[in-house]
Amino acid sequence: MLNIRKIFETIADAGQKILEKKPLTNIKKRSLIELCNDLLSSKGAAFGITLARDILFRYHNLSAEEKLKFLKLINDTYKPDDREIEKAIENYNKNKNSQSALNLSRVTSGKRKELFIRLNMAPQGTSEIVSLREDLLMFIKTNPELISLDYDLIDIFKNWFNPGFLKLRKITWDTKAAILEKILKYEKVHSMKDMNELKSRLGKDRKFFAYFHPALDDEPIIFVEIALTKGLGRSIQELTKPTEGNEKGNDTATFYSISNCQEGLSRVTLGNFLIKRVVYELQEEVPHIKYFGTLSPMPGFANWLLSEKDENVTKIIGEKSMNNIKFLKSVDLKIGDKRILENKENMSKLAIHYLLNVKNNLGFPINDVCRFHLKNGAKIDDVIVNANISEVGFKRSFGVMVNYSYELNTIEQNHQDYVNNKKIAISKKIKKHA
Repeated sequence: MLNIRKIFETIADAGQKILEKKPLTNIKKRSLIELCNDLLSSKGAAFGITLARDILFRYHNLSAEEKLKFLKLINDTYKPDDREIEKAIENYNKNKNSQSALNLSRVTSGKRKELFIRLNMAPQGTSEIVSLREDLLMFIKTNPELISLDYDLIDIFKNWFNPGFLKLRKITWDTKAAILEKILKYEKVHSMKDMNELKSRLGKDRKFFAYFHPALDDEPIIFVEIALTKGLGRSIQELTKPTEGNEKGNDTATFYSISNCQEGLSRVTLGNFLIKRVVYELQEEVPHIKYFGTLSPMPGFANWLLSEKDENVTKIIGEKSMNNIKFLKSVDLKIGDKRILENKENMSKLAIHYLLNVKNNLGFPINDVCRFHLKNGAKIDDVIVNANISEVGFKRSFGVMVNYSYELNTIEQNHQDYVNNKKIAISKKIKKHA
């Protein structure tokens, strides 16, 4: 039986043969933007698939400069037409019916979304468009006018990568070697040196799950690593080291790494659904596990503390304590400096203050990991000093990490309180320092 990709390739090849017999429509003689115009006006499925394949193939082989030029052209050529929008608004105000509302929605969207939807007909179209957005994200840094094009892609991806379309797979040492190699490559939170280290994270008291999309074959979208522990895990070094343990005697699932595999899918929310789905899977697979939570990084904490005025830090921990932590600004500071643990109380107070009181312009915590878990309905359970004694952990937060707990009976209420009232759920331990 032919798979979907093979079917589309067969149709595209048939369309190619037909088009090549027509000199006026010869693909090879037309520019990329002309082909895009052809695609948007294409009536036949075979022609559409053929055009989409050729456009993406040619885009893939452009230089960076050429790609930028093409994306700018798409952005400008297919943006919403102001005159059409004005007419549609006038028509809607006059008639106020479903047809006029539908037309208003259509003209305000422009043709950029429609172009990407049609490009997705190509074999491997989804993969190529995700890759295209990676390019776009790089170009936006110096070309902010492309942000509107990015918004269009994000909107499309939210539909294409809806959790209802994603398949959850358990990853074990028996999983395809090609998938294991990709996981080794994509793990950025707590990187692994080799396959042996990956194998150690797939032991009896470790669990590993990943989301896959039917259009991307064996390409993981996002994955999560879990350690079965007695109480919430408090050290990355302990959670990631080789273990001969087993599932028995543990009562908690500690989520310690969530990695987005596709840069082109950044800002497309997937992790929240993954955590909740995995919780239900674990409840069935290891029913003696009763508690769920994370050991999470706190990126940005070190930068905030180093850039904060001494007088502001003093207000949080007091003048005497302020003098005790001035060593953090020393150029000679080394990873795992024993003075950090000696100032455990001060570091904890500062970390808690950062999580609860340092906000973005919308009034939510400035820390993106914190926002992610709170939005999912988690509670800030504890902060742990020296939880990640690594170069990355030290650079991010002087090694401080956070336990977020997911209590199944309060998840939904915590979520509602947070998104509607900006209320942050915290444990009794956190309240002592809040």
